Amino acid sequence: MRRIEFGPLPRDHHTDPPGSWPSNLQNAVEQLEQYFQKDRTVFDLKLDFGGTTTSFQNEVYDRLLKIEYGHVVSYGLIAKDIHKPNMARAVGQAVGANPIPIIVPCHRVVGADGRLTGFGGGLRAKVALLTLEGIGVDGSQANSKVHPEVIPLDL
Repeated sequence: MRRIEFGPLPRDHHTDPPGSWPSNLQNAVEQLEQYFQKDRTVFDLKLDFGGTTTSFQNEVYDRLLKIEYGHVVSYGLIAKDIHKPNMARAVGQAVGANPIPIIVPCHRVVGADGRLTGFGGGLRAKVALLTLEGIGVDGSQANSKVHPEVIPLDL
């Protein structure tokens, strides 16, 4: 798995029929469908960042992969957990550059005050993903409060 993008395919773009897809793509699509049907909470896919990420981003993504389904953490907590407590903003930039959202669950990261922050697929998509995982959100605006509150995970 190398990339997930949000949005419609261009009108003139056609995909090959699913039966002709490589097995790793078929597996990724099946696991994503299971996730959206609430039949999967953990992905088992080989991730390939294609050499396009920095070592710092890789540290952040490794930490994101440890956020359990149905939980949220803050950017500051991630910075603390990767032993860079003063780099919450840099963590935010790394999270925003995540090329494999959902599987590398950047949607589970919120502000220190438990409020929504940005998301590459848009805040409505972030709210939908959090809601799917049983996390209540007061709305789909940047100041919307997320419930439960930010949960620190001992790793």
